[in-house]
Parts: sequence; C-alpha cells; structure tokens
Amino acid sequence: MKRTNGYVLQNVATGRFFEDTGWLLSDPEYEGHSLIRAVYKNKQPDFSSCEKGLYRFADWMPINRTLEGSSAPVTYKSEKLAAYLGLEQLYITFSGYWPERGAFMKTCSFKETEAFSVCARIPAGEKRTLVVASAGNTARAFAMVCSENKIPLLLFVPYDNLDSLWFDKELDPCVRLVCSPPGTDYFDAIEMSNRCCEDTTRYFAEGGAKNVARRDGMGTTVLSAATFIGRIPDVYVQAVGSGTGAIAAWEATLRLREDGRYGNHLMQLIPSQNAPFLPIYQAWEASARNVAAMDPEDARKKSASISAKVLANRKPPYGISGGLYDALAATGGFMDFATNRELEQAGVLFEQLEGIDIHPAAAVATHSLIKNVLSGKIKRNAVIMLNITGGGEKRFRKDNRLYYLKPS
Repeated sequence: MKRTNGYVLQNVATGRFFEDTGWLLSDPEYEGHSLIRAVYKNKQPDFSSCEKGLYRFADWMPINRTLEGSSAPVTYKSEKLAAYLGLEQLYITFSGYWPERGAFMKTCSFKETEAFSVCARIPAGEKRTLVVASAGNTARAFAMVCSENKIPLLLFVPYDNLDSLWFDKELDPCVRLVCSPPGTDYFDAIEMSNRCCEDTTRYFAEGGAKNVARRDGMGTTVLSAATFIGRIPDVYVQAVGSGTGAIAAWEATLRLREDGRYGNHLMQLIPSQNAPFLPIYQAWEASARNVAAMDPEDARKKSASISAKVLANRKPPYGISGGLYDALAATGGFMDFATNRELEQAGVLFEQLEGIDIHPAAAVATHSLIKNVLSGKIKRNAVIMLNITGGGEKRFRKDNRLYYLKPS
C-alpha cells in the first residue's frame, strides 16, 4: 500500500529542515558529522490499529508504502520478574516469537522493526540492489522481509556467524549472501559492503544508524510501551552494539513529549554491552566524546569471545551529533555491561520467571536491570521499560522446520 510522505528531515547539528529527496542519509548541505531526523507533521497519531502490525506506528515512520507480514513489539506488565526484584511497575517490551503474548516476529528479533521500516522507505522504481552488513540478526530480518516482498538484497555477514541465518522457508533468489572469511568480525563485513557500494550504479547502502527509517522503526518499541502504559517510562534498559536502538528510544521520547499525551519527561537510558567487548562503556566511563579506535586483532578476539555476538560493533554512532553520547547526556543515562556468565544466569532466570527464552543480548539487558535495581541506581517505584530485543527462538525452532542461507 502506498503512503503520502508526512515528514521533513532535520539536521541535528544545525537544525536545518529539508525535504527527503529519496535515500538521504545525511544533510547534503552540511560537511560535518551529524545524524538527521525525521520530523513528522502529525504530532498526535492514532496508534490503536493493532491489526496493522508494525505499521500501527506508520505516522511516525518515514516510509513510502507498507509491506505485508509485519509484527509489532508487544508490551506487558511483568509479574514474576517484578516480584522477584520488588518492583512496582516493570514493563517488558518483547520483540520475538511468543504467540501467547501476541508476538509473531518470525526472525525472533526486534531487527524486524528496522527491516520493515527501511524496506518500506525505498523509493518507488529503485532498480539497484540494497546492501546490508550484519553480525546476524539484522541480516536475518532483512533477508526475510526482502525475500517476501521481492526486494533485491545483498548481505555481508562474518562467516563465523552463518548459523544465525535460519528461516522458516526457502528464500527468494533476490536475496544473496557474501561472507567475510573465518576469524573476521562485523566490522570486516561492513568494510566489504562499503567497497561493494562504491559501484553506485548497481548498489546502495542501507546506511545503518544514519538511516532515519532504521531508527524510527526501532523506536516503535518505545511507542509500544508508552501506549500500553499510558505514559513515557522513567527508565529504559537495553543491550547495545552500535547504540542505535538507544538513540531511537531517545528520539521516540522526544516525539512523545511533543505529543503531550504521555508526559513531558525524558526517560533515563541504561544501555549495556557484553564484556570484554566494551568500547562504548569505556568511552562513557572516560567521559570521552569519541570511542577509541580498537586494534583489529584485539577486536576480533574480543568479538569471538562474547556470547552476544550481535553487540560487537567497533565503530558505533557514539560521538556524532545526535548520537549515543548526546542521548546519554540528555537523559542522565549511563553505560553498563554483563559478562558471559552473568548474561547466562540472567537468561535462565528470565525464562524461569517470565516463561520464554531470550537471546543473549536481551539477557545482557536483563542482568543490567537486576544489577542496577539491587545497587539502588534504579528506584523500585520507577516506571521501567525492559527492552527484550529478541526471544522465543527455542519455541520457534520447535514449531517450524528451518532452512539456512548459504553464501553465494
């Protein structure tokens, strides 16, 4: 279904407004480093049409059409985990496969929120092939969406992460995969994809955090929570690799404040990483505006050692105007982390109490919630949003035959 664009773009650094002429990832009149944002004309949308899937939030998504097969994040009030921690208002926003909760994301990851938004932004008549680099979950989501909607896609994924590319059906040939060699990491896959995109006549880059559709797709998790709770949460907890999801959460909160129906406060962001891969955590602790460059071999070694491999991003959008540093500073937030052992324990506890398995990255966030409640950094009477970015994979694997994408 086609839509009429109801937004303009804005340069975060300068405040300049301009029209979206197609696939803009930055302000064409600005030479500095800044994210751009979508500014929507409808300030008080109606988000009640749940049968539209993710597109119940379409008025705050920079899209040209809607696609079939989407599922929105689901928010519910926790009982057992909340009671375990002595919390009065713990709300869990779940993205994954959990039919009993109304969650039907077939890739079991909130990366579907990105894929259904980004692919719906592609201008009509685009003949080139979309290029996406991923550590795993993002590739799975884009492959599914592009396959089902016949959108040409070229994926770049580290060879060691191939086991994450599973699906419930064979993919359309419009989706192709290239792997960086064994022993390489996500950054290596990004570098390969960048070289491919030098041929601008045949390929165009998805853009990562610079793509407003990716961020506003991810921001639907906060919209799900706010519409369910009736207000903006006080605290937001999520695991991050690039930090794009946390940036998106901040931006969604700014829109909700402007809406006026959900309160006028900013929720505190508490993003977490998986030790020992901690470039963002270390930069924040050092009060540094920019993330220190990582030695490639050391980065690959640390990337290989963590359980939540999707969190290994060497060059996150941290110091850029409108990036994670600004989001943390604006919301009074802070960085946290979990070890492999700690996330494993948190994942087991979540499944025992809430009744569904979760991905390692979501377990990182769960540990961070537990740790900061017990330390007193998160008040027990706060309205808390725990963003479970992936789960239900064991349930999905049990219910479906799986097919794996192989490198082209």
